[in-house]
Amino acid sequence: MMSDLGLFGPDSVTWRVHAEPILFVSAPRALLLQALHPRAIAGVMQNSDFQHDPWGRLQRTVTYVATAVYGTTAQAEAAGRHIREVHAAMTAIDTETGERFRIDSPELLRWVHVTEVDSFITTAQRAGLALSPADVDQYHDEQRRAAALVGLDPLSVPGSAADIADYYAAERPNLRTTPDALKVLRFLVSPPMPYGLGFTPVRVAFWGFSALGVGLLPRWARRMYRLPGLPTTDISATASAYTLRRIMQTLPRRAFEGPIFRSAMARAAKAAAPAVRS
Repeated sequence: MMSDLGLFGPDSVTWRVHAEPILFVSAPRALLLQALHPRAIAGVMQNSDFQHDPWGRLQRTVTYVATAVYGTTAQAEAAGRHIREVHAAMTAIDTETGERFRIDSPELLRWVHVTEVDSFITTAQRAGLALSPADVDQYHDEQRRAAALVGLDPLSVPGSAADIADYYAAERPNLRTTPDALKVLRFLVSPPMPYGLGFTPVRVAFWGFSALGVGLLPRWARRMYRLPGLPTTDISATASAYTLRRIMQTLPRRAFEGPIFRSAMARAAKAAAPAVRS
């Protein structure tokens, strides 16, 4: 276990990107993109308790992503196996056609994967992490390993920035601003706060967090939500993400490091130790 660096390892772009605490801002961006796919959001609304337990669902998602990125190979594969088993038991009804469909259809899994990894890398870039075009392409190629965990054929998943752009262009005619998508937007703006924090400055801070996530959306997605799709919004969101990342860099690093990350760093240090001694 101590020599297993998982699916990616310290030389990967994935480890470098996901070490950035600013990635938490990617959550509302990814969710709002996912909600524009009618079947994706129908699957969530008909099978999920996110409206009643948003923070628990967020924590489970964070734990899964951390395990896939920083866990051992066995841990990542076990997490993926659990996700596949959960999804295999779920179906939903298409609200437009009345057709029942499987949650684990490749079409839906691919949409969720692409919007998630695109949100991660876009947030990191706009917050100022130095990434070359080759780094971005390598990240998307590496993330095909994460796609395989949930049951996708890695070769069916976009593996570069250009592939991502082509994928969005092909999918946009299938996207809709459904009532459920608008419900997700309203919910993200003002979800129930945990620990009695609803009438505190934490609520105001969360409004800023949500607004930043919306600002990081592609212009076409903001327009679909009937929100400003102007270049000035892009500039403002990029500046805010950059500033927030700089502020976070002044805080103690351990404040953002979970046990899965720390375990990965310990394994990486142990694996590098013999080379250092020689």
